[in-house]
Amino acid sequence: MTLTLPTPVFDANANAGAFGDLPDWDLSDLYTAPDAPEYARDMGWLEGACARFAADYEGKLASLDAAAMAECIHRYEAIETTAGRIMSYAGLRYYQNTTDAGRAKFMADAQDKITNFTTPLVFFSLEFNRIDDATYARVFADPAVARYKPVFDRMRAMKPHQLSDEMEKFLHDQSVVGAAAWNRLFDETTAGLEFTVQGEVLNLEATTTLLSDHDRAKREAAAHELARVFGQNIKLFSRVHNTLAKEKEIEDRWRKMPSPQYGRHLSNDVEPEVVEALRNAVVAAYPRLSHRYYALKAKWLGLDKLQVWDRNAPLPAESPRPIQWDEARETVMSAYAAFAPEMAEIAAPFFDKGWIDAGVKPGKAPGAFAHPTVTTVHPYVMLNYLGKPRDVMTLAHELGHGVHQVLAAAQGEMLASTPLTLAETASVFGEMLTFRKLLDGAKTPAERKTLLAGKVEDMINTVVRQIAFYDFECKLHAARAEGELTPDDINALWMSVQAESLGPVFDFMPGYETFWAYIPHFVHSPFYVYAYAFGDGLVNALYAAYADGLPGFEEKYFDMLKAGGSMHHRELLAPFGLDASDPAFWDKGLSMIAGFIDELEALEA
Repeated sequence: MTLTLPTPVFDANANAGAFGDLPDWDLSDLYTAPDAPEYARDMGWLEGACARFAADYEGKLASLDAAAMAECIHRYEAIETTAGRIMSYAGLRYYQNTTDAGRAKFMADAQDKITNFTTPLVFFSLEFNRIDDATYARVFADPAVARYKPVFDRMRAMKPHQLSDEMEKFLHDQSVVGAAAWNRLFDETTAGLEFTVQGEVLNLEATTTLLSDHDRAKREAAAHELARVFGQNIKLFSRVHNTLAKEKEIEDRWRKMPSPQYGRHLSNDVEPEVVEALRNAVVAAYPRLSHRYYALKAKWLGLDKLQVWDRNAPLPAESPRPIQWDEARETVMSAYAAFAPEMAEIAAPFFDKGWIDAGVKPGKAPGAFAHPTVTTVHPYVMLNYLGKPRDVMTLAHELGHGVHQVLAAAQGEMLASTPLTLAETASVFGEMLTFRKLLDGAKTPAERKTLLAGKVEDMINTVVRQIAFYDFECKLHAARAEGELTPDDINALWMSVQAESLGPVFDFMPGYETFWAYIPHFVHSPFYVYAYAFGDGLVNALYAAYADGLPGFEEKYFDMLKAGGSMHHRELLAPFGLDASDPAFWDKGLSMIAGFIDELEALEA
């Protein structure tokens, strides 16, 4: 790939001046430096621990009693914790500057070593799944190991799709030059893209942010520049998607997965029919949600048709005032504290101890995330803060993840991780708390309208847009199973879901058909995206229970977060009187969005 644009010039201190003192990560709670003796010590321990574990347990799992099984699980958990600590450090350090060759090499070398060390452990899940059901039930009825049963129940769900031990070990070894390598190529490519907008050279994050700028000419220029650069690189992005989709199809075929989505449903511990009910409910609601809202927005903007660069445009009455970091922090923290002081107390160290990296910097990965690292340390939050109202909501969202991860850590390494369908619960709830605080504080109808419109747009992006993304992925993987896809083929699939989901008020500029190319979820986590819609619908139903004064809501909410991955969504929602398998459940959440649009229409009357 050759880029002819000039090298971008970034001022590392510009964000601090514009938005206040933005925090950086302090990764020393993981390791103090790449050459720290603790890093070398842990890497050496891991190599020996993996070999000893395999020597002690391979071929013997079915014969272990409950006490021996408990010891086995604890040793496995210790290995997972150390490997997770090493890769968290290498990965976070890399995401701080993905264009730094030294950081990329450090992460790749760490991944290679850990893959090699852990190859002898591949037997564990394979052999565990061969334990007969009666033995499994007897051993895990014992209190010594009973708490781990949900983990192994989920593991045994893969039993029908398990390959031979030799094949599983091959796939494990080969992963570093398979999907992981294509993921890295995608990350490094997107991080290195350069865009010139009105004479200024920007990275991807800064350019996509301009799509919500007050200046329509700047939004339009950014959209056309995104299309130009994506178009220059579309063959590479098409190759990444073709290869990953084909690799997945091959592995799914060998594993006898009934559909490309099925593996994601298994890992999410959610039934395919529940996801299908969610998808169908959202698609059926497109006309009363996105179509209706965007028609209203066109009227506000004085336009007969919206262009793609108008989708996230601020309303004409919105103030372009940048929001200082301290103000963003106070807004989110006060909303958390108003719900429950404990929530704000858990969130405070993220700001004070270097657990947040907020500024936009050269080579830094785009987007935002909360990385749980390991349960013996703490999460880290990454943002690309540019002082926009949506950046405040992103802070509330990622901090919600962080609080959830801190609370779930007490479950231990194997039980703390929450299925993706529930992983968005605390993050979206944190957003809702922040939004409601802002809405309650609105001083004028115009301010209330601005807040409502912003929230509706966020919810449409979370629910409608993510389900459209899910449909795109479904179509992409189905089409790839029939043969190689050209860039034009993928472009056409993208436009088919965009037109359906956004509605008839939109015109689509030439070049917008390539905008699938930069979305990382399609590459890193196929079919991840429905989890956002799942989480939003779930939180809307939860918030309705909270607003209705459900007795003991706060305590039940914290219990749900503390459960981590130790319970199924049905068990977690039961105390709130909710059931995600009920199709009416999803209509509750969608009705909340429709209600906000009703209020916006009423403000126009």
